[in-house]
Amino acid sequence: MLKSVILMGGPQKGTRFRPLSLDSPKPLFPVAGLPMVEHLVKACAAVHGMKEIFLIGFYPIHMFAQFIDSMIRKYNISVRYLQEYTPLGTAGGIYHFRDQIRVGDPEAVFLINGDVCGEFALKEMLDFHRNLPNNNKLITIMATEATRQQSFNYGCIVEDKDSHQVLHYVEKPQTFISTTINCGIYLFKSDLFYDIGEIFRRRHSAGGDSHDLNLNTNGTNGLSNGDNMFECISLEEDVLMPLSQTKNVFVFKTCQEWWSQLKTAGSAIYANRNYLKLYRKTTPQLLSLDTPSGPKILGDVFIDPSASIDPSATIGPNVSISEGVKIGAGVRVKESIILRNATIQDHSIIMHSIVGWNCTVGLWSRVEGTPCDPNPNKAFAKIDNQPLFDGDGKLNPLITVLGSNVQICSEIIVLNSIVLPFKELNRSYKNEIIL
Repeated sequence: MLKSVILMGGPQKGTRFRPLSLDSPKPLFPVAGLPMVEHLVKACAAVHGMKEIFLIGFYPIHMFAQFIDSMIRKYNISVRYLQEYTPLGTAGGIYHFRDQIRVGDPEAVFLINGDVCGEFALKEMLDFHRNLPNNNKLITIMATEATRQQSFNYGCIVEDKDSHQVLHYVEKPQTFISTTINCGIYLFKSDLFYDIGEIFRRRHSAGGDSHDLNLNTNGTNGLSNGDNMFECISLEEDVLMPLSQTKNVFVFKTCQEWWSQLKTAGSAIYANRNYLKLYRKTTPQLLSLDTPSGPKILGDVFIDPSASIDPSATIGPNVSISEGVKIGAGVRVKESIILRNATIQDHSIIMHSIVGWNCTVGLWSRVEGTPCDPNPNKAFAKIDNQPLFDGDGKLNPLITVLGSNVQICSEIIVLNSIVLPFKELNRSYKNEIIL
């Protein structure tokens, strides 16, 4: 029997994903026609022997009630949301809910960060883990290759090439360690909870001396006061780094075509393209076909059946169109995500952009951004989740994002800009954040 845990984060996470995360929890943002987290649920449910999938986060539970019900019906598997009372970190959350996870004594548990995207080789990872020596396998990390420069942004792994044991692990190192990076996907035995428990008990017994505890108070897992600091435990820094010296940690290097983290709106466009490409192999029925009676379809396109698109429109490549969308005559949409109930009026152009819920783009308007793709000339290059501003305080080139309920008047151009919800644009903008 197998189980899976997907780490969801919470409302104060996903700030780089704004304004899109203002109206919907980031894990429920649709990429290639499905919520981000559903791609992970789908991958877990496809593993033979999977009994239960847990979603752990500190979003209010009502935000996921409808989604959980739909996942249970769609994949015929137990899916539960476990709400943290406070942010507990990547290891603190699973330790807090360890009793629920250990019910039934699962053979192993998948642990997946909720913001990773890719062609997940979970079945191959399970086979690899099962073939390891039984006496010392505790946790297996899925890894991939990155460029030397980009490796500093991830957890870096040094492995024994013969045994695949992890010899050294450093989270976001200051100096070069390795181009083998952590994918944020793990497979562990329930015995790992004893190691996390030792950290928890050691912190409490130390009586709050942060020098003895080596607390991560500057990163995303750190908390400022109270007893929360004892329970907020980082899997990467507090668990994997010391465990890498015990020869109980192994690395599974995947050969998947793509892997990325979904941190920004630009990375959503990149993930959308690759998930649509993946549909060709896994679920081609989700892709729209070019027909004489319908709009012109170029490349990989997902169109919800409830969307209304004029036959003279041209859609694609790499476009996702959600439910209730209306697209008028002569419209061109390329490399974009159009969200629920948006309206694109006649002869408008949408390129490298995300059009938010209930938006309206007027006649003869142009909404365009700058692609944020990995460097095609560098092997193993990953997408850079760039900050909004460069070192000189100038807005970095980025895709255009329209928050929910934005109204763009006719004959308006919006380039490389971010528009917050409920704005009405009656003039053109370039390289701006419209507050």
